Amino acid sequence: MFHGITKRWMLNTLSVIFTIIVLIVVSLIFVVNYVFQNSVEQSLNSACNELSLVFPGYTSDNASDFTAVACDYVENFDQKERMGVMAINSSGRIVLTSTGFIPSDAEEMKDFDDAKKSPDGFAFWSGRLTSGEPALSETRVIRTDSGVVVGAVRYIVSMEPINSRILIVDVIIVALGIVMLAMVFFSGLLFIRSIVKPIRRLSEAAAQIAQGDFSASEKIEHKYDDEIGDLCDAVSDMAKDLQTTEQMKNDFISRVSHELRTPLTAIKGWAETMQLSERGTLDRRTFDRGMGVIIKESSRLTGIVEELLDFGRIQSGRMVLINEKIDIIAEFDETVYMLKERAAEEGIHLLYDEDDTVYYPPVYGDRNRLRQVFLNVLDNALKYTPKGGVVAAQVIYTKDDPEVIKIVVTDSGCGISAEDLPRVKEKFYKANQKVGGSGIGLAVADEIMNLHHGSLNIESGEGVGTTVTLTIPVYKEGKENTVETKNIKL
Repeated sequence: MFHGITKRWMLNTLSVIFTIIVLIVVSLIFVVNYVFQNSVEQSLNSACNELSLVFPGYTSDNASDFTAVACDYVENFDQKERMGVMAINSSGRIVLTSTGFIPSDAEEMKDFDDAKKSPDGFAFWSGRLTSGEPALSETRVIRTDSGVVVGAVRYIVSMEPINSRILIVDVIIVALGIVMLAMVFFSGLLFIRSIVKPIRRLSEAAAQIAQGDFSASEKIEHKYDDEIGDLCDAVSDMAKDLQTTEQMKNDFISRVSHELRTPLTAIKGWAETMQLSERGTLDRRTFDRGMGVIIKESSRLTGIVEELLDFGRIQSGRMVLINEKIDIIAEFDETVYMLKERAAEEGIHLLYDEDDTVYYPPVYGDRNRLRQVFLNVLDNALKYTPKGGVVAAQVIYTKDDPEVIKIVVTDSGCGISAEDLPRVKEKFYKANQKVGGSGIGLAVADEIMNLHHGSLNIESGEGVGTTVTLTIPVYKEGKENTVETKNIKL
């Protein structure tokens, strides 16, 4: 019945509370017994203190008057309803009692013997009479000035009604302790279950989510506005994100498979066609065209594989930058030059003019990785720009912001919707499914810029084109690093 958190609570918290309540109950019972016992003793003491006023022979050598005075005192004792009083002669024999009945000689009076030995002249006794009735008594001896015992007065109280009251109070205390323990137990059990049940449901839902059943998140209920409620929301949001990521991953695998299949199909097809050249049936023009397709598609295939490898390195935190002081303008110029012929073939105007009047300071970074970023940004701009469109690139460095160099690439393509724009740099995400590409190039480029302590920002509007701004810190003396690594989780 009890296991897990409930069992731990039972063993730890409840056992401590149980021990504390038991100690409190035992302490209260002890205090009640002590208070009642002390109250009776105080009553007996109060009665005994009257003896100094009652017996004139208490401080004299006159012992013959004791019996007469003691009998008169006993007969006129005004607290007969509360306690009994006995007059005892010097030999220890009871001569008179307030009840009129003389106890048998078998009744022990140990307190009388103890009082005679006590320097204070009195002693208490607690026990049972020969009748079995519990009682408490106090005996005070009467001495002459010379110290001779002339007699004693014994006060006795039946403890039966006192013990009954003590028992009633003890039962009430024990009952209250049991009620407190029950309240703690059941309230604690309800509280623990209010934690355990949602966590158990979360655990079951998480197990289903781990097996790929993301619909289990719909069964998670938000009942409490506390940490449990926050945990329910977090698991529900996690399931939705995992479902989205899973769908994006599946789309990514499908896209990559298609991207790989296309060049492989072209290479295989032209390779089979070129086998005919051994039989002399393939003309030179067709041969050259086939070799061009094979080379182009092989380069495309290499690019896809490299992109996947880079993504894997970033995912595992193994991306390494070989940093050096480089001329960023020269690297960007070369990238633009590489794509000019492609832009012309696709009927796109690729505009780029370097301002010779501006001095561009060097940057500190990995030239190959930065060129990879430039190539990815320009490739995307050309990919999403229709025939007759314009792709404009410029490098900006001003005195107003001398710490960084900005490279801005603007296209007149289809643009990105406001819904897709915040997610275009996420792994696997691809806003436009109609255009080829794996969907991880921009994510890799963004992380490369982060490794260079720069940034990649995108501004776009659907139907109005896209502007990508690359911000790179300029080189500063004394901050050289040969190799820089950083753990990145996309």
